[in-house]
Amino acid sequence: KLAAPVWQRYNMAEADADNDNPRVSGFRKFSSHFGRNHIHPTSGAPKGYPEVHLVYRSKNDSLYDSFFQDHISSIAWHSDVTYELQPPGTTFLAILDGPETGGDTIFADTVEAYNRLSPKFREMLTGLEVLHSGVAQAQSSLGQGGIVRRDPIETFHPLIRQHPVTKQKALYVNPQFSRYIKGLKREESDAILNFIYDFISKSADIQVRASWEPKSVVVWDNRRTLHSALLDWASGERRHAFRLTPQAERPTEDWDEAAKKAKGQGN
Repeated sequence: KLAAPVWQRYNMAEADADNDNPRVSGFRKFSSHFGRNHIHPTSGAPKGYPEVHLVYRSKNDSLYDSFFQDHISSIAWHSDVTYELQPPGTTFLAILDGPETGGDTIFADTVEAYNRLSPKFREMLTGLEVLHSGVAQAQSSLGQGGIVRRDPIETFHPLIRQHPVTKQKALYVNPQFSRYIKGLKREESDAILNFIYDFISKSADIQVRASWEPKSVVVWDNRRTLHSALLDWASGERRHAFRLTPQAERPTEDWDEAAKKAKGQGN
């Protein structure tokens, strides 16, 4: 009952999370029904709960001022850990504590983004594969004194990903982890990827903005969604959230074609 509307509409909100261990334990068990809970390679986690990915900004920190000394925007569109062989599907993010205003998260629907493209452009993208890399994330963690639980990996995935249930197709690239399109020269690859990123970032009509309330939960499908946290509060209030990220199947461009190939190999 929960998964179907998320798969079809990419995002929905629920309420009533809690941060005491029994509830986190129950949440972890619930999320495991959607796949094996991912253990983030560079994230901190509560003791005994390695699958719980913490999202934390401490009270009275100076991140807002220091970040905008060097940047004009905090938006960093991505789908979670797409460098994994089996990246996440149905995903849960619960807010435990946050600013009175701000600390929002924005989401974009990459199925609708795919559908907005012309048939000729979609045809051009068909069959292309993109390298997704976890190297920069690992290096960033080490540079900030963080952890790296395992060596970072790089994986090729199809630029177009088809959902195994709804059969809808989505653009499966993001500027945080996607590096280049296999077989194209870098300038060619950059032109295509940057067009997609620019198009999605400007398309407010395929986006939704989640304004958090205490103990609220947002559920989305990482197969068909990009998202970004927003550094949009300077009040020094704490923001504390946690994410559970069940892994899904390996991305596939066309499930019918994959089934035909598998059947042919089995004969």
